Amino acid sequence: MEIDPFIFRLSIFILSIFVGYYVVWSVTPSLHTPLMSVTNAISSVIIVGAIIAALAGNNINVFETSNIFGFLAILLAAVNIFGGFLVTQRMLAMYKKKKKEK
Repeated sequence: MEIDPFIFRLSIFILSIFVGYYVVWSVTPSLHTPLMSVTNAISSVIIVGAIIAALAGNNINVFETSNIFGFLAILLAAVNIFGGFLVTQRMLAMYKKKKKEK
């Protein structure tokens, strides 16, 4: 009996959803900021793939589907990276001690 490749991939996807849910919710609050910084760094790998997708194809027709989706992926990943680092910087600033004024 052979398993349909779609069902096999779908089951892996659903399993990864459960594993990701339990991994993220089991993180203690003190480790949440470093974890988010690492995931923002991983998003930079997405930009590399998106650049490849945006530049794929021939030079005659720039507005192909892969080019448009590649550009959108670059845009969304850049927002994710820069926004994530801003949030991380803001959260780390909360842990700094304030200077006492005399």
